[in-house]
Amino acid sequence: MTSTDDLRPRLPSPLREAADDRFARHGVRLLLKRDDLIHPELIGNKWRKLVPNIEAAAGRGLVTFGGAYSNHLRATAAAGRLLGLPTVGVVRGQELADRPLNPSLARCAADGMRLRFIDRATYRRKAEPETLRAVLRAAGAEDAYVVPEGGSNAEAVRGCRALGAELRGRADVVAVACGTGGTLAGLAAGLAPEQRALGIPVLKGGFLTAEVEALQERAFGARRGAWSLDDRFHFGGYARTTPELDAFAADFEHRHGVPVERLYVAKLLYGLVALADEGAFPRGTTLAAVVTGRPFPEV
Repeated sequence: MTSTDDLRPRLPSPLREAADDRFARHGVRLLLKRDDLIHPELIGNKWRKLVPNIEAAAGRGLVTFGGAYSNHLRATAAAGRLLGLPTVGVVRGQELADRPLNPSLARCAADGMRLRFIDRATYRRKAEPETLRAVLRAAGAEDAYVVPEGGSNAEAVRGCRALGAELRGRADVVAVACGTGGTLAGLAAGLAPEQRALGIPVLKGGFLTAEVEALQERAFGARRGAWSLDDRFHFGGYARTTPELDAFAADFEHRHGVPVERLYVAKLLYGLVALADEGAFPRGTTLAAVVTGRPFPEV
């Protein structure tokens, strides 16, 4: 039987103060929850969400979904290689099948993941039972354990509750970047009643509140914890960045010696600086930012 104990995570992940005048001048103390240091390949919230699903799979292969730059696909492929599990990645965009693999998908393939490209219309319907059965049949993965896009399901949400538990009593506000909402759903449930969780979505659309509520309903039976979202810092949507965001991330790296992943973590940190300037955090607030990933090497 495959055992996730073989992956040897570093838990709890470190919590370190980052002295930063952009927060200090507003009387706010910034801590960094270094989930990027949990495991060299299963990084941050990907560890917390994937491991419960791997355990539920009970030795079966994994099939999951994502876009061309999906951190979740890379983490699933790495887990498959490390544990000897077959993995299939269903990738959004049939047009990508005839193009050279980008560095992210090339890493997935190198880790043994079979990539299956599907058209975007079918991808949007992947949660429909009939469509899912057809996709699995075409991929030769009918017996595989299905992990949803981004890894967010009830198992993942319950796994992320430990993140909140690790931060109990350590901060007044805990902030995290959000893609599919699973990390926020679990984090908020694990915090103490007096603590608040803040999500910074990296996709535009304003749909995530309902998604997080639905995930908590499936995982815990009801909405849990005090949490909210601020949709203003997506910089155009998923996998979108701007020169301003790149400059901010480079400056943060220089100030603190922490690698800043651009698609999630940079948007989170940028949003927190902006919120501090707006007076969103009362003086005396201790703010913890969850560093869920690190930059992906392009070579």
